Amino acid sequence: MQDASPDATPSPAIKSRLLKHLEKEIAAAASPMASAAARAKRAMLLARHGAVGEAREALTALHQLSFQHPHPEIGAWLHMAEGLMSYYNGFVAQQAWDRIQRAQAIAGSAPSLGEVRVLAAAWLAQLAFIRHDPAALVEHARRCLDEARPDHHVALARVAMAMGVGWHYAGDVESAQRWYIRARHHAAVEGDDASLSALMFNMAGMRASQLRRESLSAHAARGSDLLLTVDSMHHFDEAVGAQMMAELTPVLRAQVLTMQGGFDEARRLYEEHLPQAMSLGLERLGSSLLSDLAWCRANLGQHQHALHQAREAEIELDPECELDDRAITHSRLAQTFRLLGETADADRHQALADEAWQQFADQQRQWRDLLTASGLTP
Repeated sequence: MQDASPDATPSPAIKSRLLKHLEKEIAAAASPMASAAARAKRAMLLARHGAVGEAREALTALHQLSFQHPHPEIGAWLHMAEGLMSYYNGFVAQQAWDRIQRAQAIAGSAPSLGEVRVLAAAWLAQLAFIRHDPAALVEHARRCLDEARPDHHVALARVAMAMGVGWHYAGDVESAQRWYIRARHHAAVEGDDASLSALMFNMAGMRASQLRRESLSAHAARGSDLLLTVDSMHHFDEAVGAQMMAELTPVLRAQVLTMQGGFDEARRLYEEHLPQAMSLGLERLGSSLLSDLAWCRANLGQHQHALHQAREAEIELDPECELDDRAITHSRLAQTFRLLGETADADRHQALADEAWQQFADQQRQWRDLLTASGLTP
């Protein structure tokens, strides 16, 4: 019998070879149960493309099937898919972590669910990077790479991306690039445009962060060609129907423009897109992005507004935020206050920046040591 479930209908806005393959697999399945894994993978792909509402409809249908036919396979895939839904519907990393761990635990008792275990390990590696836990990143990446089959392309692309950003954060761009190349290979083989889009965004985002650090820690860095990369990402996402980065890419563009001195366009992009981007998971960058906006306003002669924005960035600075974001915020505020003639505030933030940059250098060294000791290579 053909699967005529509602989540088997094509999604015309998304131009993805992987999506077309999954929809054909669902349509050809002998029964709804036989298509459960493909339907879960389709829902996850929709979420990764930013079609969260459509993904939710697909998962609701799968939940209904699970109630009618309880089975560990459906349970594992549902938890995996719900984990990604938590992540992409507001970037709720902790909820995603819990659900994906549950998927991994269910799959651990079933030899036939190796693909779920591998995919869960890949995503736990990604989330470990976001949690700033390099030991967990290595642990889950190793688990994924040890068990993955050569054709587990989606998982292998994701774990390679996680290792790439880990090495990039550690300051070893060459090692990061080797992992990025592997991630691109697996995504391209699978026709997984969502992974290609995420890879492009992560590479550009990590490079922008590196350039911001260099430009604010007394090293020259303008990122002249990075703006072209960001624009290419936008065109790629439009071509394949990827919506996930629609609000995040303009903020990345604003960061690059700020480094290049394009203050007026950067200000406009920040004002238009920053509130939504922060609601989508960039709260941790809030203080550094607000300090960027204050710097733009100061350079545009909006001194009173710049001063208020700088004070807001101070308030938004979370003591628990990542060290490089803290250092960037203090450095940018030191520049801004100095330009505004607030010498005491400028000196205070510069001293805090110097301390944070030293702590960040120590942290990078710890990451490099741990990643090197792992022995994991692309």
